[in-house]
Formats: sequence, C-alpha cells, structure tokens
Amino acid sequence: MTRTTPRKLAAGNWKMNGSMAALDEARAVAAAVPDGIDALLCPPATLIGPMAAAVEGTALSVGGQACHAAASGAHTGDLSAEMLGEAGARYVLCGHSERRTDHEETDDMVRDHVAATWRAGLVAVLCIGETLAQRDAGHTLAVLGEQLVGSLPEGATPDNLVIAYEPVWAIGTGRVAEPAQVAEVHDDLRARLGDIFGDAGAGFALLYGGSVKASNAPDLFALANVDGALVGGASLKATDFVPIMEALAAS
Repeated sequence: MTRTTPRKLAAGNWKMNGSMAALDEARAVAAAVPDGIDALLCPPATLIGPMAAAVEGTALSVGGQACHAAASGAHTGDLSAEMLGEAGARYVLCGHSERRTDHEETDDMVRDHVAATWRAGLVAVLCIGETLAQRDAGHTLAVLGEQLVGSLPEGATPDNLVIAYEPVWAIGTGRVAEPAQVAEVHDDLRARLGDIFGDAGAGFALLYGGSVKASNAPDLFALANVDGALVGGASLKATDFVPIMEALAAS
C-alpha cells in the first residue's frame, strides 16, 4: 500500500567525522528515539558496519553518505549500494551539495545513484539546494524544480524516497533559512510532487537541512510540509541530536 502521509524522519549526516569511540554517541541516540518518528545516522563508511551492529534491534537506522552507480567493477575507492547494504545501511544520501561540488556530481549522476540505491533495496535521501547567488537572483524554486526532476529516476515512491532541501548557503554556516523561506520551498516541492505523482505526492517526506539545531528545530517542524530534518554538526553528539528528535516527535 502506498504511503499517504509522510514519515517523520530525523536524519544525521556525520560527514567525514567520527571514530570507533563515537559509537557511544550512536548508542545514546538509539536509546532515546521517541515513538512516532524514524531516526537515521549516516556515519563515514568505515563506521557503517560497527554502528549497525551497535544499534541492532533499536529504532535507529544507519545509512551511507554516497554510493557508486554500478554494483561492482573497477572503481577504486568507491562503494556500491549493495556493499553499503551488506554492511548494514538502510538508507543512502544521494546528491548532497558537498558531493555535487567536491565531486562534480551532476543531476544525471545523482539520478543513477538513486536508481542504484533502489536496486540494492535501500531508501534514497535525495538532497537538493540552491546557492546564495541563485537565491539572490530569485531562481530558488526554478533551480530546485530542475534538480528534483533531473535527479529522479522512474519508480519513486514515498517508501523508497525521502527528499531533503538544504540551501547550500546555510550548510555549516550557522545561517538558517527564515521560516517563510522554508515554507515557500517546501510548499512548492509538495505541489510539484503532486503534479508528478498525483495523490501519492502527499506521502513523500520532505526534510529541511542547514544548521538545524535544538533551538530552531521546533519552529521548523511547526511548518506545513516540513516532515523532519537532515542534520549535520548537531548530529555528532547525542546531547545535541536527541532534543531535535524530541522536537520532531512533539510536532
């Protein structure tokens, strides 16, 4: 049955941070996941297996931060979605702005990564976002619409896809989009999903990301069509991430 209401998802992206000692933070998060929400941590690839083992049987899922489009092959240094799944990942971030910038990932490449994630039976978290120059030029909604359509392969459902809006200018800067700005984007994305998927468009989870922390999470989660968050630095410590999960559960 197709999901008709979005899941509430608190997702954390550890980026290139964390060591085996940091698994205690994951255990603390896993022990505090509130009822009624889904929770996810995406550690570096070296920690996926150990973290999955450490939180096995809890409500916390583990995800990968990126994957290669191919299932196997001569791709030194890359990991396939199947490998991530075998290590214990249940989600994969696709198209994060840092990947689009640092690794020059195009919409076409991101689309292939989403398809690979599904091929492995995992859930894709598709990241889209505009630069400050694009926002200042008034192109935000057009840019996001192009990224959404260009990065989505056939076969998207509310069960295999989560969409994360992360304004590039707010990631790691301490700047957060104003509630009105977030609402405008998320409302537009919901409308676009309705145009593409009909009634099923209402079931896709839309996350906001960009310097989310406990102090601003309640205001963000109070907005219509904000179904959770993709959190960066504040997901590294349970004392920072747990209040965000609690704010989502209370929304």
